[in-house]
Amino acid sequence: MSDCTLCNEIDYHEIIDCIVSALDARDAYTAGHSQRVSDMAVITCRLMGIGGENEQKIHIAAHLHDIGKIGVPDAALLKEGKLNDEEWEQIKKHPEIGAEILSKSQHLSELKDIVLHHHERYDGRGYPTGLSGADIPVGARIIAVCDSIDAMSSNRCYRKAHDLDFCYHEIENNLGKMYDPVIGRYVLDHWKEITTVCIQKFSS
Repeated sequence: MSDCTLCNEIDYHEIIDCIVSALDARDAYTAGHSQRVSDMAVITCRLMGIGGENEQKIHIAAHLHDIGKIGVPDAALLKEGKLNDEEWEQIKKHPEIGAEILSKSQHLSELKDIVLHHHERYDGRGYPTGLSGADIPVGARIIAVCDSIDAMSSNRCYRKAHDLDFCYHEIENNLGKMYDPVIGRYVLDHWKEITTVCIQKFSS
């Protein structure tokens, strides 16, 4: 029985890696993004004392947070240049698409709310539902900070990567607005440790 359980766990993680790799292959600009966000989320969880099953859920949800972009049309996802209003609305659908994909799996459905709400803002001005404060799942609040750090520090088709000093000040300036002020402060207070994966990206 134990051997069978081990095999199921291995297959489970391999399937997740395959799904994320499919998204990376489609959008070269986000290749590796989900892995880095996941790595930063795990470090943040451990620094905050979030362990065990809760850490594992946030880890996997972070790895899958952008999976809904599989359902976004190429014209919006891969556009070089500023998005028009219609294209932006298509991009904003990816958390809902991702949550719907995860809801189809008995094993992954418990992660769907974290994925659904990772673009909410602490002040309630995010999407897709406008949740605010502690109503946003803690995993989504952690991913929001880590996601922003990697997005800002990555080259995109419409701009060059920002350096980590810029990212630090953007997070700091948006505590209580975009980001949970407690989680954001944990990240800022352990900046070098958490952003190690981004530093590795710069040097690769």
